[in-house]
Amino acid sequence: MHLCGWAGFSYTSRMTGYGQFCPVAKAAEVFSERWTPLILREMLHGSHRFSELQRGLPRVSQSLLAGRLKRLERDGVIERRRGIADRGWEYHLTPAGEEAGQIVEALGAWGYRWATAQLRADDLDPDVLLWFIHRHVNVERLPARRVVVQFDLRDHRKKHWWLILKRPEVELCIRDEGFEVDLTVTTDTLALTQVYLGRVPLAQAIAGGTVVVDGPRDLARGLVRWIGVSQYVRYGLPPANSVAG
Repeated sequence: MHLCGWAGFSYTSRMTGYGQFCPVAKAAEVFSERWTPLILREMLHGSHRFSELQRGLPRVSQSLLAGRLKRLERDGVIERRRGIADRGWEYHLTPAGEEAGQIVEALGAWGYRWATAQLRADDLDPDVLLWFIHRHVNVERLPARRVVVQFDLRDHRKKHWWLILKRPEVELCIRDEGFEVDLTVTTDTLALTQVYLGRVPLAQAIAGGTVVVDGPRDLARGLVRWIGVSQYVRYGLPPANSVAG
């Protein structure tokens, strides 16, 4: 196709959008803003309070997160509601936001298959990792009693994390709440990330020594059944010869 005399346009003023009516352009103006897909990811996983969103997005400032939430509310993707017993505000997806979940799922599936083979050091955030692990625990497999698991990461020796495993909900603590620890997991962020991403089964990591579990044998065996993996594992990986690098 040839357009006679076409020289394009030059805009001297700063554009906030793409300046196109194309549905792809209009959707990208909403969805492609930095942090927006991750905010939607957190809300799709049940995070509704500002503090919950921050747990899954520890590297975003409060002011930036507040701004993104206002933008999403303005665009009709989320709505703000009074919390239970009128305590604070909660953020919930509108029908448009729920439908955007299909985009988040597709993006995660593509990312799992094509963008997670080579992880950089700055991709490995232990707070995000433990937050993800806590919400992928196989709750239905947990024993009747509470089990407390302490995570010690060799590359973050000054911090500890505690998973409080108890039906019907699992809690992640970053401060010692005084519970007696039943199991201690010692590993490093990369090894635990590979377990969460389903690259290395937890039982294999334990057998190979990259993950060390101390505690009663029956609970240690149970941990393998309790700890789940990313939902994107089901999409599988591309053939090895099709991955660059």
